[in-house]
Amino acid sequence: MHLNRDNIKKIMGLIAFAILLYVGLQNTKLVGGVLRYLLGLAAPFLIGGCIAFVLNVPMRFFERNLFSSPQITKSKRLRKMKRSLSLVLTLIVVFGVVVIMLFMVVPELYNSFAAIAKELKLARTRIPQLLDEAAAMLPMLAGEIAVLKDHFLNIDWQSIGAIVIGFFQNGNILSHTFNIATSVVSGVGNAIIGLVFAIYVLFQKEDLGRQFRRLFYSFLPETYVDRFLEICNLTSSSFNSFLSGQCLEAFILGMMFFVSMSLLGLPYALVIAVLIGVTAMIPIFGAFIGCIVGALLILIISPVKALWFIVLFLVLQQVEGNVIYPRVVGSSVGLPSIWVLAAVTLGANVAGVVGILFAIPVCSVIYTLLRQTVRSRIKERNIEKDKIA
Repeated sequence: MHLNRDNIKKIMGLIAFAILLYVGLQNTKLVGGVLRYLLGLAAPFLIGGCIAFVLNVPMRFFERNLFSSPQITKSKRLRKMKRSLSLVLTLIVVFGVVVIMLFMVVPELYNSFAAIAKELKLARTRIPQLLDEAAAMLPMLAGEIAVLKDHFLNIDWQSIGAIVIGFFQNGNILSHTFNIATSVVSGVGNAIIGLVFAIYVLFQKEDLGRQFRRLFYSFLPETYVDRFLEICNLTSSSFNSFLSGQCLEAFILGMMFFVSMSLLGLPYALVIAVLIGVTAMIPIFGAFIGCIVGALLILIISPVKALWFIVLFLVLQQVEGNVIYPRVVGSSVGLPSIWVLAAVTLGANVAGVVGILFAIPVCSVIYTLLRQTVRSRIKERNIEKDKIA
């Protein structure tokens, strides 16, 4: 290799990178603290970017379908009004859906908690009765149920109450409460700043895109920038399709639970349906959270109905997981059904809930890029179609 100016710059860059990497590995706590500090500073803008990305989906729908006439596109003033009206409509729709859900769910939740509190007062007499009924239904387990009943009747409730009171009187609970309150206030503040930032981004998204393209083309090779922008467009399309498909799938699942629970006469049909619909935004596994909460709510009223609810959930979950989800979400992101399940499983193992949310769009992008690369390489190598059919 010739030691010209370009090669010397590359060698110096590699040496500097190696030194920084070594120093970073030797001071992981310091680097982690600096990264957390920088992440805290950037948190409002990251939240705002996520909000802008989500709100851009319905806003673009309104722009394309409600304000797409030639008279609007020709006038600069009307184009600005089109953006403003689309954004206002988007905010009205989003906040309207949230408010409607709250008005539907909050009264039901209040009734549910009131019923739970009432049932808990009667639990000391009700639970032994339920155990007697269970022993009558399952005579082969009568001995074990009798032991369980005896343990329950001999519980020292006064000692338990003293332990609970001592726990709340402990000074640590006050510090934990203060930390939680501080985190909540900080989170609300970041969310408000993020929403304002998102509105600015949505108003000026074309200008921002133009500025970033000029920045990239000014300092980076043109071919790299072209490929990078192509991947960005593909990623944006995949995330938009995934978000639309996920919302549609959650709505379908919630309606299925509401209708089926209403027909079967199960309690808390509306609350549980909304809860399952919201938690179903977490792909595949999210609905199980709603199932657990729903089963606990119904269990207070009737253990038999809780059992029927679990059976209903398992049936509808099979329909949702094997029919609705792969077809609605998988087809929207262009990912085959088997890879949808693989992506969700891998994302859950790597990064938990966040990994689940991002796994499908990311795998869709990787799948599309890999498919393009494979097709081009097969074409370049002149592989016969019979060998790959």
